[in-house]
Formats: sequence, structure tokens, C-alpha cells
Amino acid sequence: MKVQVSYYSRGGNTKRLAEALASELKVEALDISKGVTEPVDVLFLGNSMYAFTVDKNVKEFVKNLDPNLVKEVVVFSCSASDTSTVKKVAKLLKDKEIKVSDKYFSVPGEFLKLNKGRPNKEDCKAIAKFGREFVEGN
Repeated sequence: MKVQVSYYSRGGNTKRLAEALASELKVEALDISKGVTEPVDVLFLGNSMYAFTVDKNVKEFVKNLDPNLVKEVVVFSCSASDTSTVKKVAKLLKDKEIKVSDKYFSVPGEFLKLNKGRPNKEDCKAIAKFGREFVEGN
């Protein structure tokens, strides 16, 4: 199974999760600026909430994503607020007729004084386990 881990991160929280996931799956964590250049069975796409919405860079990534290169997307998120962008990103992908898994991963992220130290080692272990189980189950 061909897997890619792509992420967008301003403060490094989502990047930390992406790197833990990618390490477990033995692939490289790629900033979304690298795009998807070859067919993948599963694209793990990480992002966060910025000003209560999906960042414009993530929207642009999805807009430019070739549905012929991606069989399925699994969204993961790290956000300081109670909500994440998982559903919003999933809608953007579905609007492009890209299959989105109903399984996703979301944890609190540190922002100013909120969620101090998150994502932490346990969060990184959890996303690694989530990714491994997802791949093994498909």
C-alpha cells in the first residue's frame, strides 16, 4: 500500500504529529507545498484550526489535489479550540469527489496558554498507533 503523509503547520504542533505518523509508517512527512506527485492509496492530511476555519494554504492544496492520484484521504488535526477542521477539510475533499475516510485523528494543540505541552508524547504515540492500525486494516 502506497501511503503519503502531508501536513500544514504554522506553530509546529501538526508537524510533530505528522512526523510521528510518518515515522511509524516509514515514509517522510511532507509539507503540503510538496503536493501529491504520484498515485497513493492513502493520503494522511494534517492541518489545524486558524481563526476558526481551514487555512487558505490547506484550501489551495485541496483545490489543486488531483483526484486521480489519491484513492482515499484520512484527515488528522491538532487544534487549540474544542472543534477541529476535520469535518471542514473532509467537505472540501468530498466536493472534489475525493474519498474521505470516516476515521480521523484529532487532539488538542498548544496555543498561548491553552493545552500546554500538547501534542505530547502520548499524542504522538496515539497517532502512530492510529496510522498503523488504519493501514493494517486496509
